[in-house]
Amino acid sequence: MNPDQLDSLNAEFRTKSPREILIWALAYARNRTIISTNFRPYEAVILHLCVQLEPAIPVVWVDHGFNRPATYRHANDLVRLLKLNLKTYSPTMSAAHWNAIHGDVPAKDDEAGLKEFSTRMKLEPFQRGMRDLAPKVWITALRKTQNPQRAELEIATIDNHFGVLKISPLFYWTDADMETYLTQYLLPIEWDYFDPAKADEARECGLHAAWGGGALAAQAAR
Repeated sequence: MNPDQLDSLNAEFRTKSPREILIWALAYARNRTIISTNFRPYEAVILHLCVQLEPAIPVVWVDHGFNRPATYRHANDLVRLLKLNLKTYSPTMSAAHWNAIHGDVPAKDDEAGLKEFSTRMKLEPFQRGMRDLAPKVWITALRKTQNPQRAELEIATIDNHFGVLKISPLFYWTDADMETYLTQYLLPIEWDYFDPAKADEARECGLHAAWGGGALAAQAAR
């Protein structure tokens, strides 16, 4: 898909509902679609939308081992409630091993440490998942309001790190839109979420940031 085609597609998507965008994505990918999740707040919305259209869609979760107990319980609840076809990928280094060697997860002002953590504990296992599943389309829950980096994106983007078309059907939805959907379908939400690969919501972990591909390449060359 060239840049002009991508621009045209995004112009069309801006007039469509998330469900209509997902219908397009599933037809385009022809059974080569995945959705990623981290079970953060509001994730139930995109997961519910997807399984209504494609119940067996692979749901990729990188479990780095540092999630809070409430997040693990929330993940179990959603897997059971939505009958998710969950594909869990974990780092080659366990959380206990990381803590023994490095002491703790990096502080939010330790940019180099955060990138190292993200590369080893999140990007590498996600890359394994993408190689295993070889999707043509990657569905995400990215939204424009989440942080400044995401505000510069669009509903459809080409992800050069993983060679896929990335579709974010909820990109223009607000928190109020998400809460309305959760209430309408009686879906759970979990607020005690923290991602040590980001440290705060103003950063990106690498999956959706320009530095991620270079970090993966550098790690592979070691």
